Amino acid sequence: MSQSHKVLGIVKLATERRVTIGMLTLAVIVFGFVALSRLKLNLLPELSYPSLTVRTDLPGAAPEEVENLVTKPIEEAVSVIKNVRQVRSVSRPGESDVTLEFAWGTDMDYSGVDVREKIDALELPTEAKRPVLLHFDPSTEPILRYGLTGTPKDISQAAGVDPKVQQLRYLRTYADQDLTKALEAVDGVGAVKVSGGLEDEIHVFVDQGKLAELHLTNAEVGDHLRAENVNLSGGLLEQGNQKLLVRTVNEFQSLDDIADSAVSTRDGRAIYLKDVADVERGYKERQAITRINGEESVELALYKAGDANTVAVSQTVAAKIADINQHLPPGLKLVKEYDQAVFISQAIGDVINAAIIGGMLAALVIFFFLRNVWSTVIVSIAIPVSVIATFIAMYAGHITLNMMSLGGISLAIGMLVDSSIVVLENISRHRHMGKDTTDSVRHGTSEVGGAITAATLTTIAVFFPLVFVTGIAGQLFRDQSLTVTYSVVFSLFAALTLIPMLACLGVPGANKLKVEGSGEDRPRALPKGRVTRFLYHIPRGGSWFFTFAFKWIVIGFRRTSGLLGTLLGYPLKPLMNAFTRGYTYLEEGYPRLIRWALDHKPYVLGIAGGSLLVALALLPTLGVELIPQLSQGEFQVKLTLPPGTPLSSSDQAVATVQEAAAKLPQVATTYSVAGTGNRLDANPVDAGENTASLNVVL
Repeated sequence: MSQSHKVLGIVKLATERRVTIGMLTLAVIVFGFVALSRLKLNLLPELSYPSLTVRTDLPGAAPEEVENLVTKPIEEAVSVIKNVRQVRSVSRPGESDVTLEFAWGTDMDYSGVDVREKIDALELPTEAKRPVLLHFDPSTEPILRYGLTGTPKDISQAAGVDPKVQQLRYLRTYADQDLTKALEAVDGVGAVKVSGGLEDEIHVFVDQGKLAELHLTNAEVGDHLRAENVNLSGGLLEQGNQKLLVRTVNEFQSLDDIADSAVSTRDGRAIYLKDVADVERGYKERQAITRINGEESVELALYKAGDANTVAVSQTVAAKIADINQHLPPGLKLVKEYDQAVFISQAIGDVINAAIIGGMLAALVIFFFLRNVWSTVIVSIAIPVSVIATFIAMYAGHITLNMMSLGGISLAIGMLVDSSIVVLENISRHRHMGKDTTDSVRHGTSEVGGAITAATLTTIAVFFPLVFVTGIAGQLFRDQSLTVTYSVVFSLFAALTLIPMLACLGVPGANKLKVEGSGEDRPRALPKGRVTRFLYHIPRGGSWFFTFAFKWIVIGFRRTSGLLGTLLGYPLKPLMNAFTRGYTYLEEGYPRLIRWALDHKPYVLGIAGGSLLVALALLPTLGVELIPQLSQGEFQVKLTLPPGTPLSSSDQAVATVQEAAAKLPQVATTYSVAGTGNRLDANPVDAGENTASLNVVL
């Protein structure tokens, strides 16, 4: 069977089963909106770099010791893993980071297992903590950042303690114990990381002279403290018919409990910790100092779960924050520093608006050419139907709504009406040849069916191969290529089914049963029996109802479009007349231009060749980048001080810059982070106490 006969069969089905095509189109629209409501909304497609970082802590060790004892053994062990392309390492005081870069397409789950097996087989120093595997990719950036600031009014001032220290302790404790638990319970939040402030820590200052007199060592004191500060299970105690669980509760509850703990015995006399050391309440060594508008604060970085919708999570968290603000202790305030969903919503909204405006302009241009509202509606209806059907394919293919996928839809909007215009134009040509409407639709569509199919396949051949591109570019442009492919395929189906069905609406004809082998129509013989006849008429009644309803819907739609055309005709008439005069001028001038080009071939070739050379000469002046710069209404300043710079000096440097930036009239908010902190997106290479960052919101 030839291609034209296959297309004719499809078109014949569409013209004979108009209600069926209408119901299928309605079903596609309904399921498309359902799929749209379930699509995740992100700024960019989900990007993942094939890299792993092995982070190992060796407290108190110098960089050279970290390199020799930790970094080099790990490098030697992991460098033989399959698909590893490069191994980089950074050794800092007390910390080692070994970064592995794998080949694109590597299954990182299995690679992570291989890395863990190699590391577990190593014999690292006993003082080293267990290595941690970190997956650094753009999705680990926090979607929300809040800052907890203020001075609590109910805080009790301890004698001899700096009020600023007490304030930062209170902020950190409240963030760790209350805010973190409340925010982690929000649906879609994967983790909440707290940075800044002062974390409580008990300091034991040992008198080395007294230890020497008693022949004790620091290690013995530490071992005794670890052994004392535990709760142990004592097993089961049976008493009659009851079984009781026995526990030994011995964890320290206060500083006095720690000071009164026995660390050793001499000559039958217990030696207590308070005899050889002073026990004080202090705070951990700071890893980060965060500030909002110059005021020191505690930062809460919220990370979404892997399959969560960024915008939906942000809205849910905002509702939770509103509830938390009502119960904050007096004097405290929770300030939003950064919300990724705001920029995502704005960017996606701009793309959607551009797509809607593009579709309206496309319909307006079609109207200028066709001068018929119903014909314009027939062609333009392919745009929303194809786009809505694309949402179903996006949901099935796990594609999110992002700038690339929506950009692909916007790019394809102009192409979605191409096939429909060709079909409708050929149908109109057959009508002018004197054929009736049904024959015009069938023959007109089947004639150009092969051509529009070839044109659609050409577009697919351009965009679809981007799916097979590897690397970050392939991940970025995959969504765009798939959405363009889906939309043009659905537009082809619309041109071969929906457009012919709409074009032949209103054609009278009886829906009789045609008996093969005869040239006449015969009615079906009714079955015998009352019950059988009743059951026979049920589906026929339902079919009649849908046909009647569909008919009147179409009639109402056509009358509405006719009224709309009449209303639009008056204000658009001057514009349409000007468009007609311009098009007529171009139509009359084009043959003269062609004749001149044919008579002056050297000039035409010279102009074309010169344009090509100019374009090639300008090509090196163009910049090259993967993603264009996105304006989010804020910018970041990164400071890197000489290695070994203490955290306080880094904080002082960024605070000076922050103070200068806050004086600018265009600046709304500034927030800074000195050091690494507890954030998951900290770069293992650029992190450290000698680094700082300042975000300026305009």
